[in-house]
Amino acid sequence: MPSFDLVSKLAMGEVKNVLNMALKQIQGRYDFKGSETSLELKGETIEIVSEDETKLKAALDILRSQMAKRGMAMKSMEVEDPKPAGLKMLKQVLNLKFGIDKEAGKKINKLVKESGAKVQSSYMDEKVRLTGKKIDDLQATYRMLKDHDDVKIDLQMENMKR
Repeated sequence: MPSFDLVSKLAMGEVKNVLNMALKQIQGRYDFKGSETSLELKGETIEIVSEDETKLKAALDILRSQMAKRGMAMKSMEVEDPKPAGLKMLKQVLNLKFGIDKEAGKKINKLVKESGAKVQSSYMDEKVRLTGKKIDDLQATYRMLKDHDDVKIDLQMENMKR
């Protein structure tokens, strides 16, 4: 029986590339001249630090546009509200999300059952395995899950077996 695993992965090398490209673009922009705006990767978070909220928003927009250019999904990033960071600076933290936790796995299983497709799903250690008789049913279910509003994580297909 055909099957594949749904996973949520984020390549940290790509994240570093996106940060470097965004920093390069920020340094070249006129509205950031003399600004101390910085983007920094700290573990599983990205920190944006700047003088005011407009520069924070502009830096976040630049980061998002670079992510789109590199094919990274916006669902893989959770944006927190800006907070004071001292010395009249503001800091905004972006949490990177990867891996499928139990709650997201249950939600995916429920959506698969409600869809009416002839596909079975099971949650296994940060993966959801989809199994069905036809590959077309599996691919249709994957597209439905990827585009569904209730699924708050970026999904990829892995380990497809025919």
